[in-house]
This record gives sequence, structure tokens and C-alpha cells, in this order.
Amino acid sequence: MHNPKQVAGRRAAEFVENGMAVGLGTGSTVFFTLERLAERVREGLKIRCVPTSIDTENKARVMGIPLVELGKIDALDLTIDGADEIDGAFHMIKGGGGALLREKVVASITRRQIAIVGAEKVVARLGKFPLPIEVVPFAREVIHRALGARGATATLRTGPAGQPYLTDNGNQILDCRFPDGIADPASLELELDRLPGIVETGLFVGLAHVLVIGREDGSVEVRERATALPRAGR
Repeated sequence: MHNPKQVAGRRAAEFVENGMAVGLGTGSTVFFTLERLAERVREGLKIRCVPTSIDTENKARVMGIPLVELGKIDALDLTIDGADEIDGAFHMIKGGGGALLREKVVASITRRQIAIVGAEKVVARLGKFPLPIEVVPFAREVIHRALGARGATATLRTGPAGQPYLTDNGNQILDCRFPDGIADPASLELELDRLPGIVETGLFVGLAHVLVIGREDGSVEVRERATALPRAGR
């Protein structure tokens, strides 16, 4: 039996070509992409990479993957990142690892976004996985009430000692469940973006171009969409 995350992560690294500027996502599946990219760098691959989190930055440095600051890059050729859920239209929920804001910034300047997942992450409708929403601490209670008025159950994410979890940006996260799932991700993203105090949501609409699915039998399925859909409110 194979690890689907490892299968998908390593396969996605093969999309990277010499001379590319590459976005590096965050999470356990991306770790295997980093491992394979580090191998290819040692074999002579020339790339520049932008990490989406401090955790990924630290791991990439240890592995010897060349990094560059986001501000020195106009656009990224490719970004490889995981997803907590992805539907048939390639809409995603991300942010289980807490890096949703930086991941979305990087995705927004990426020409080709590759999502890497195990088969269980592919769903008919988003919403079984709670939607992460990054909020300014000052506005947390206001946002909590606003989400409740929209039928969502919002839970403050906490750390091991019960303290509020803080993102790399110093913000907090509300993990939100919607009773009937998320029927229209684009509309919900637009609605939430209008609430003052929300920094970013874990809805990634119209950003993924390629889906790499790893399976326990060691096989990999690659699904590709020819064009990206417009993001809500962008």
C-alpha cells in the first residue's frame, strides 16, 4: 500500500521545468514535493521558489531548495500546493495548515496552479471540511456573530495549550461549518470578502488549473482544466 500524499506530491514535482519561478505550498502533501524538488536541484535543476509559510521556508532551506522573496517576483510559472477539499469545478477549501492568506497571494500571481491531494479530498460539494477564515483579532467576535447570522457554526482555532492559534501574519482563524455545505463557492467568497475584519477566506475559486490525485495502489490521476475561472469579486 502506498501513501497517496507521497505519490501525488512527488508526481507534481515533475511538472517543474528548468528556469521556472515556483510557488511552494504548505502542508504534509507538499512535503513530498519538496523532497523530490530537492533531489532534482541536486541533479542540476535551476529554479527559484517562493514559500507560502515560514514552515515551508524552513524546510526548503534545510533541503537546499533555492528561495527568493515574493516582492522580487512579478509572476510565478507554477505553484504546487495541497487542498483540504476540491470539487469537480476545481474550487477548493484550503487553510487547514493555517497558511491560507499567503497561499492565496501566491496563487493569485501564478500562471499554473497544481493541486495535489489524496483521492478522499475530491468531493462533490465543498463544506464537509470546515472552511478556515482568517480574521483580525480585534474583529473576531463581530465576524463570529455575522457568520452565525448566515447559518454557519464558527469555532476559534486554538493551539496545543488552548490559546488562540495565530497565523504567520499574527491573525486568528475561525473554522466554519455550513449545515448544507457550500453550494456556490464563488458567491460565498464574494459575500465574506465584504465583511470588514476578514483578512482572507479558505475558498480558492477559479485558481487551480491541474489536479494531481494520488491513490493507495500507487497510481496517479492527473486532471487538467484548460482555462481558469474568474475569481469572485476580482
